[in-house]
Formats: sequence, structure tokens, C-alpha cells
Amino acid sequence: MLNEERIILMTKMAVYEEREGRKNVAIGNYFRGDYISLQVIKAVISATIVSGIVFAVSVFYDFETFMLDIYKMDLLAYGRRILVIYGIFVVIYGIISYIVYSYRYNRAKRSLKQYYINLRRLAEFYE
Repeated sequence: MLNEERIILMTKMAVYEEREGRKNVAIGNYFRGDYISLQVIKAVISATIVSGIVFAVSVFYDFETFMLDIYKMDLLAYGRRILVIYGIFVVIYGIISYIVYSYRYNRAKRSLKQYYINLRRLAEFYE
């Protein structure tokens, strides 16, 4: 005999497993601090790469002017200015990444908690 409520619950759980379940289980395997710090480190590394690319493109865009002005400019002040801009960009990007990945971790944990509650309910149907 088919239990309609059990079938609905099983269908809901199967849909969850197909869509969000895999990602959430992968996130749920980490401790909160480990997951967030790993993601922030990846974000800082990518921000560093992007900063280097943007700097290189900006120099190569106007390379002739840059080469003509390189002997007139204070290279130490120019280097400090570039490092300050880089530092501000990386700190802001890191803070935004921390907020985003904290939210994702908390959402995944809540979702997994509901999934495990549904698993217990399903186990009760079979008893």
C-alpha cells in the first residue's frame, strides 16, 4: 500500500539531492572557520591575480607615455600608491568574500539540518 505523504517526502528529498544537496554536503563537511578561511584565501589570491592583470593592462595601454614619464616620476611614491590601492582592494574584497561565504555556509547548514529532519521522518514511516 502506498503512503502518499511518504512519496511526497521522498520526492522532495530527491529534488533537493539533485539540485542543492551535493553542494551543501560538500560545504557541510567543513567546519565553519575552515570553510570560510579557505574561501577567503582563494578570493585574496584571485584578487591579487586580477590586480596584477589590471596593472599590466593599464601600463601597456599607454606604454609610450609611461616610458617617457618613468624618468620624471618618483618611482618610490608611485610604487607606494600602487601598493595602497592594491591593499585597499584586497581588504575590501576579502571582507565581502567573508560575508558572502559566511552566509552561504549558514544557509547550507540550515538546509542540511532540514534534510536530516526529513530523513528521520522518512525513517519513521518505515517503522
